[in-house]
Amino acid sequence: MNSAIPRRRTRQVAIGSVRLGSDSPIVVQAMTNTDTADAQATARQVENLAMAGAELVRITVNSHDAAAQVANIREMLDRRNVSVPLVGDFHFNGHRLLAAYPACAEALGKYRINPGNVGKGAKRDEQFCSMIEVACRYDKPVRIGVNWGSLDPDLLARMMDANATLAQPLAADAVMREALVVSALENAQRAIEVGLPVDHIVLSAKVSHVQDLIAVYRNLAARCDFPLHLGLTEAGMGSKGIVASSTALAVLLQEGIGDTLRISLTPEPNGDRSREVLVAQQILQTMGLRAFTPSVVACPGCGRTTSSFFQELAQQIEDFLRSQTPVWKTVYPGVEQMQVAVMGCVVNGPGESRLADIGISLPGAGEHPSAPVYMDGERVLTLKGASIAEDFTQLLGLYVAARYGGQEQARLQLAAALGSSLIPHA
Repeated sequence: MNSAIPRRRTRQVAIGSVRLGSDSPIVVQAMTNTDTADAQATARQVENLAMAGAELVRITVNSHDAAAQVANIREMLDRRNVSVPLVGDFHFNGHRLLAAYPACAEALGKYRINPGNVGKGAKRDEQFCSMIEVACRYDKPVRIGVNWGSLDPDLLARMMDANATLAQPLAADAVMREALVVSALENAQRAIEVGLPVDHIVLSAKVSHVQDLIAVYRNLAARCDFPLHLGLTEAGMGSKGIVASSTALAVLLQEGIGDTLRISLTPEPNGDRSREVLVAQQILQTMGLRAFTPSVVACPGCGRTTSSFFQELAQQIEDFLRSQTPVWKTVYPGVEQMQVAVMGCVVNGPGESRLADIGISLPGAGEHPSAPVYMDGERVLTLKGASIAEDFTQLLGLYVAARYGGQEQARLQLAAALGSSLIPHA
């Protein structure tokens, strides 16, 4: 998908087979919420997230039992042909775990280090540097991820004291935002001094309020050329978390800021963890930055659409497209950019259906019970009867094979189904 939004220029960082930076597509990440010490459960969730579209998956490495299982998790995934790189999330004891479990250090594709949680006082620099030395030894990239919930208290205290001496001191929240940026940049420079290559560094500076996040990332983006990991930390549950994350990230992405993102949704009890992946994909696809799956245009319904049939058909088509896309993308290049319209009445239905690659305009309340189908801007046939949903789904599959596969047999099958000589262009 071609985007008119110019990206902020950054270095490129390799995380296994994934490339991160302005010369590569914006990468979608997710994080497991299993106990990493339970290798089977963690491998299953990583696989589910990867199947949903996560291109990097972060796992918690917080204990000896967890670190001991990381290499096993990697092996399980490899046996299942799940190649998604694993990112190890380290806090407090990462320096000890990486030193004690070299198989863990080797199996991870990237380390996430929070410099506010690597020690206190004189130990902080020593323990941070020891983790960077492991990254250098195993040639692993590092995300230096600062968070205002765990900001280095010594740095913040120094900056607050310096601010207090100014003739016109800044507000406390402005100092905290600046401290986040300074922490990220100073620790990146310290990592380089220890020996980590500059193209092995990704930065993040996460906060939980939309306007603060926008301000911090604008500042950070202007002061470095490292790739940036976007995310609103502790975004919340359900629609609140989705809206807050979408609002903050859309502003930054529109300005070309951001090279990878994670949507930190709190799942409902026993909720599907992959929802955060779908939201991230939808943000990028809605903004025209990437295409992951064919998109469905569907009207919201009104008094003309008293039947729920078009809503059910729209959901059925969404589910059909999402289930088929992983297979289609391997044989039908470009299919993820297809536009499908499922409209509920004659007001906007025909027009939207003509603008889509393939669309159907269902009858509204009191309208003639027929559903015209459009392909490539042309009305090709009208569906009637109780099997409209099944018939349209079948036509959709034939259309994909004919248009994106370029197979003569598929094109002939579609022409036969249409009952005419119309064959969509290859």
